[in-house]
Amino acid sequence: MNQRLIVMLLLLAASGLAISETDISEPPSVAAPLTETEPSANKEPSANKELTAKEPTPEEAPASTLGQLPLQELRIFAEAFDRISKAYVEDVDDKTLLNNAIRGLLDQLDPHSAFLDSKTFERLQESTTGNYGGLGIEIGTEEGLIKVVTPIDDTPAAKAGILPGDLIVQIEGQSIRSMGVSEAVEIMRGAPGSTVTLSVVRQGESNPIEITLTREVINIASVRQRLLEPYFGYIRVAQFQADTGSEVAAAIEKLESATPLKGLIIDLRNNPGGVLQAAVALSDLFIREGLIVYTEGRLENAAMTYRASESSVLEGVPLVVLVNEGSASASEIVAGALQDHGRAIIMGTRTFGKGSVQTVLQLTSDKAIKLTTALYFPPLGRSIQAEGIVPDLWIDRSTVTKIKSNPFRLKEKDLPGHLNAPTTGDASEDDSTQPEESFANDFQLREALTLLKGINILSNKDKSIDRL
Repeated sequence: MNQRLIVMLLLLAASGLAISETDISEPPSVAAPLTETEPSANKEPSANKELTAKEPTPEEAPASTLGQLPLQELRIFAEAFDRISKAYVEDVDDKTLLNNAIRGLLDQLDPHSAFLDSKTFERLQESTTGNYGGLGIEIGTEEGLIKVVTPIDDTPAAKAGILPGDLIVQIEGQSIRSMGVSEAVEIMRGAPGSTVTLSVVRQGESNPIEITLTREVINIASVRQRLLEPYFGYIRVAQFQADTGSEVAAAIEKLESATPLKGLIIDLRNNPGGVLQAAVALSDLFIREGLIVYTEGRLENAAMTYRASESSVLEGVPLVVLVNEGSASASEIVAGALQDHGRAIIMGTRTFGKGSVQTVLQLTSDKAIKLTTALYFPPLGRSIQAEGIVPDLWIDRSTVTKIKSNPFRLKEKDLPGHLNAPTTGDASEDDSTQPEESFANDFQLREALTLLKGINILSNKDKSIDRL
């Protein structure tokens, strides 16, 4: 065996010895998807407490890391590395090959473990803090194309007239299918002030529409709120960032300052997840006591239980949580906790089914690995992984066409000589029941509002009967 291979084996053996001493490095300060820190061992922190990291001792490490390394496999790896380096049709430097080897190790584990090079690590930091240069659209995929879920308020996409439901088919004249969705997203991001031209297909338009947008620094609003009708509020959570829990609390306070709430809709559709602690904090707002979520992993300190604090908001106010196949991870934690506690009606379609916890383990100042370290379970212990949350009321996304009423159909008040109703002081006409135009075409949202109004009507009738 040549000297190069001997050095490779020595390096691999040294790394193996290092793993046997401690196989989890100090977590980064950046909030990672689902977990900001590796859970501490044998603790059940209240939901509003910050977690701290604890490295496992050699006794806690998996047995496989404490035994002898598979030297034959290491020799094969080193031999393959050497032959690729020498015989591949193009010259590839050793640094690139080693990075690719690490990436391959993680790619073969599960869809969510990954090697984070400097670019992807920076992108992860942007997604959890909410600042990046781009266009300002929430997207999904449809048949290999990019579908706009919604443009974010006051961003280049919203200002340029991008609409929900638009399909992005080309970027700078290049087909999305030829580059892949992940590459397309990377191209749409760029330096603030630079421009990008998108070709979009829009329902009702016979030809694609070309739209040129100027990139800006996007400050993602994790939480948006508004009143759908008097007494009925709506909160949209686009993704779970570090401060999402406190932002939802502030949104509720703002809604309540305008009108006492008789019902609230929390929209988690197409929310891909985010920081675990944010999902726990949001759930804790509505649950007074008991379990919110727990995690299980191979290491003892990967098992963590999250419980609600003693305070909650909007007690007695009906909640509806909207979910769909794009609701994943932290969104499923919230939906599962509120469903198991009977605190909310879950409405929509079955969720994505991501029930695993990823921890970001920093390797260098600009590189890290995102590793699946545990599975999480809602209070009743059912598995979410690859199963998802089944809604209490299954409502598919639908297009509803309003049928125009017959203008020639007579009513009692149109008949000559009709009797007038006795004056009771109540308004004879009430247009508040008509949905506002901004959500008239959102069938799932309209159904959620109708449900809340029905619950409120029944509650008021019960109170009226009690007074008789």
